[in-house]
Amino acid sequence: MRATDTLRQSVQSDWDAATDHPFCKELADGSLPLDKMRWYLVQDYKFVDQFVRLLATAIAHAPTLADGVPAAQFLALVTSTENTYFLRSLSALEVSEHDRNAPAAPATFAFQNLMTEARNSGRYEQMLAVLVVAEWSYLTWADRYTSYDAALPFWFAEWIDLHTGMGFESVVAYLREQLDSIWVELSDQQQADATAMFQRAVSYERAFFDAAYGVGHKEC
Repeated sequence: MRATDTLRQSVQSDWDAATDHPFCKELADGSLPLDKMRWYLVQDYKFVDQFVRLLATAIAHAPTLADGVPAAQFLALVTSTENTYFLRSLSALEVSEHDRNAPAAPATFAFQNLMTEARNSGRYEQMLAVLVVAEWSYLTWADRYTSYDAALPFWFAEWIDLHTGMGFESVVAYLREQLDSIWVELSDQQQADATAMFQRAVSYERAFFDAAYGVGHKEC
């Protein structure tokens, strides 16, 4: 069995909860209250800075140029197309500058800190563990909803589009292959540390969706 499959199975309950979340279901069918989507976008956008830094650091730690190129290409997408999606959606949903600058929620802060910890570890496998969770979990949930209604507003539809399709599937495949390929070369302690990082990332993904879904109108 692939190392990444074993890692996922070690937290299957949290994984299933995060990737089959009512937040995602309602986003895909257009019934998600806009106050929840506004909160989600504001908070999710706060991940971008640390995510970009983590991905850039992983590129710097890739064993070879060939190993780093796909991540560099993905980094360009995150800082262009995905970044623009956030700005367009926040504007279309009339999120004020004040609300955009709201402090990170506890669930957001926890994942930000995890990305910083992985980056500062200097360990490629720990960086990959977090990156694999971040992208594989999103492919898993979004791939359920590729046949969404054509009338779905772009702030819902394009979020699904950004996390599905051959291009994004290749990103997830690449990240998993990178972690799988180096796993057998790691010491028992290094594997344990990467496993803990993976498991925490999954639990934080679940907690973030739970937080977004639990938002009340008065909080937006």
